[in-house]
Amino acid sequence: MNRTGLLHVHRGRLAGKHRLEEDMPNGSPRVLVVDDDVKLVGLLARSLRFEGFDVVCANTADAALAVLREREPDLVLLDIGMPERDGIGVLRETRRVSDVAVVMLTARDEVQDKVGALDLGADDYVAKPFDIDELVARMRAVLRRRGKPALDRLSYGDVRLDLGRREADRDGQPLALTATEFDVLAHLLRYPRQVHSRQALHRAVWGYDSDSDSNVVDVHVGHLRRKLGDPPLIHTVRGVGFTLRGQP
Repeated sequence: MNRTGLLHVHRGRLAGKHRLEEDMPNGSPRVLVVDDDVKLVGLLARSLRFEGFDVVCANTADAALAVLREREPDLVLLDIGMPERDGIGVLRETRRVSDVAVVMLTARDEVQDKVGALDLGADDYVAKPFDIDELVARMRAVLRRRGKPALDRLSYGDVRLDLGRREADRDGQPLALTATEFDVLAHLLRYPRQVHSRQALHRAVWGYDSDSDSNVVDVHVGHLRRKLGDPPLIHTVRGVGFTLRGQP
């Protein structure tokens, strides 16, 4: 997955639409992403869902305000440069009805824009292009300041992952995982006891569909099994894929 340069995408439009993601982990912070750039919203949504957030998307001010009323997100990522009503206008209307955490996104890096957004009650301000890892870290910091769950740690049984530090251990013993192995294990930990097809797991971790004859998922899962040791946690579901559970 390309995790930087999220500003540099083709600009599209899907006026008045928003989309809900199903089957997110219990307790996931709900994030509303508001931007008229449909492709950028899609990239952000994919990355944030991979990080464990429950993501709702809106491409217009009206759709964003409707989602605010209906879904009560924990945090809003709000683009400042939308047509018709810009992000500052949406922020002003939001503050009339909600104290939800707001992080502003913009291609403009003028001091007056930052001051205006912060004065209206924005919690943070991120200029495009940005690194998704920095954005996620800022979001988690805002959620922690607001007393909301930041979902920066995952656990199942005696396995624990610290997403911020990219550290993993089992029964207190550190696990020496590669970056890809860490991402595969994180995805399985977010959805324990669910069955993941090889294609779905490849899409979630690598960001695109794999070739039908590719065994890259099996290779990384095999490495993970050896490093996790016994009792086994990752099990093969014949003809389907893999699942994380305590007993085979």
